[in-house]
Amino acid sequence: MKKTLGMTISELRKKQGMTQLDLANLMGVTDKAVSKWERDLSCPDINSFPHLAQVLHVSFDELLQVKTQPKVKEKKKVNEIVNVALRGVALAMGIAVAVLSILGETDSKTAFIMLGIGLASLSVSALQEKGEK
Repeated sequence: MKKTLGMTISELRKKQGMTQLDLANLMGVTDKAVSKWERDLSCPDINSFPHLAQVLHVSFDELLQVKTQPKVKEKKKVNEIVNVALRGVALAMGIAVAVLSILGETDSKTAFIMLGIGLASLSVSALQEKGEK
């Protein structure tokens, strides 16, 4: 389960040994406002986030739970999908040339173009894999 902003504020406040009223006084808001933040019914004003992070003794990124790792994982998944698609194109071109040649439905020029597309796809896939290592 992903931690919400409210859960994070509550956890950090408690870690500092503060009550909602303590945090509210430091932030210049009411304890009802802090309660709403922690229950994800509202959010602090965007301009108050740096001060909130300071009061809770965390960085701005920690407060907002900024993580770069999921983006890396997402990029890796996209690269894997592209790689499979490129290999699929190469395989499809090879099969198409074989079938069309057997049926006598293609000429040499078209067959070479299709095989060239397949080889280009395999080359791009290989370069992509080499770049990931």
